[in-house]
Amino acid sequence: MRRFWAAALAVLVVGIGWAQGVQEAIAASGQAAIKAAIARVAPAVVKVEATRRVATWWDQIFQDPFFRRFFGEPDTTRTSLGSGFVVEFGGRKYILTNYHVVENAISIVVTAHSGDSRPARLLGADDLLDVAVLSVDNLDLPAAPLGDSDALEIGDWVIAIGNPLGFSHTVTLGIVSALNRDVPRPDGSGYFRRMIQTDAAINPGNSGGPLVNAYGEVVGMNTLIARQTPTGIAVEGINFAVPINEIKLILAQLVEKGRVTRAWLGVYIQDVIPGMERQLGVREGALITEVMRGSPAAKAGLRAGDAIVAVDGEKIRNSNDLQMAIMYRRAGERVRLTVVRNRATMTVEVVLEERPEEGARAPARGLSKFGLIVQDLTAELKSRYGLTRDSGVVVVGVEAGSRAYWGGVQVGDLIVEVNREPVASVSDWNRIVAQLAEDEEVLFTVIRSGRTRFILLP
Repeated sequence: MRRFWAAALAVLVVGIGWAQGVQEAIAASGQAAIKAAIARVAPAVVKVEATRRVATWWDQIFQDPFFRRFFGEPDTTRTSLGSGFVVEFGGRKYILTNYHVVENAISIVVTAHSGDSRPARLLGADDLLDVAVLSVDNLDLPAAPLGDSDALEIGDWVIAIGNPLGFSHTVTLGIVSALNRDVPRPDGSGYFRRMIQTDAAINPGNSGGPLVNAYGEVVGMNTLIARQTPTGIAVEGINFAVPINEIKLILAQLVEKGRVTRAWLGVYIQDVIPGMERQLGVREGALITEVMRGSPAAKAGLRAGDAIVAVDGEKIRNSNDLQMAIMYRRAGERVRLTVVRNRATMTVEVVLEERPEEGARAPARGLSKFGLIVQDLTAELKSRYGLTRDSGVVVVGVEAGSRAYWGGVQVGDLIVEVNREPVASVSDWNRIVAQLAEDEEVLFTVIRSGRTRFILLP
């Protein structure tokens, strides 16, 4: 009997040791996978520094050449920090970051983990997804592998890599907390849609950095931090990222055109919810609550109360499905909608148009010249800078140290003439400045604070 218990104890000890060994092996394997994922993406991550000009009451005083002569140029610039990551598209490398990191920047600098810093140019931007593409000459950093954000599941490990508070290449680890979140924008202008929610720590400076899965693939762009509720209750561990699959859908347009055009039905929609099937005759779909006057949907005869259940034969389960099925198509494309109206199924053909608010979000940019970035005049820009004219190009960026900078051109100026030739739009600007050398003398006629002035760049 004593031998039996000795043998049993030996087996138990061996079993415990084996179990501990298995646990240690599992932990080591998981840790090795996380380290490998970090090593695969981290070299592609950069710090993004954007410098903006900030208008102050001193600007009015320093318009006087006397003050400039004796006191020099006032420092009216501010620098914000963010993150970005290198991607490859069409055989070239670019840097992706959040649009809010570089919006209205007069200069952008990206810094690699090695400490190498280089100037970057804003190639394209999309305010709806808060994504920007930067171009850097002779970019020799490795590109980050892009994953499939649609394959994410709640509970998956994810890693955030970035530069929070300026601390270079900080790594945090968490899980996917939720998917397809609709999150209010900080400026109150609407919602970010279909966001990835994670508890991986994200802080100011992480914006634009990659959210990475356990295989070392980028599945999202870190964008938004929840810090407190509307009533002031502190919040921790609730952060949001733009899904990489949506970024993939707009990347070609950003690189090739600098902006994104999206198709539009012109309807307000909601999900078909349980209990509605008795009245509507469907269990799921996108329910039209309102049709905008003059929209493609109105022209096609769609009505409030119609439930869209398929687009070109592809099933529509909810309003999110309908948005994704329509918004990334081309304006002018014809689609077949399967619609249930008063419990009867019908097919409606709609010719899609360009989503009208896109023009306001991403006005056409002109050729970069003399250190200036200009855009077509829009209602939003008119309101922002107090402009009353209906034509011209708005200065939205002035490169520090450029000819335009030293010549006194300011963000918010409305250029209406170049060398006394009228400029009504970006197309006029492009046509005129394309014929001018960078060092050629040029005379601008600008509107500032309601008054006309001439600015000569000698």
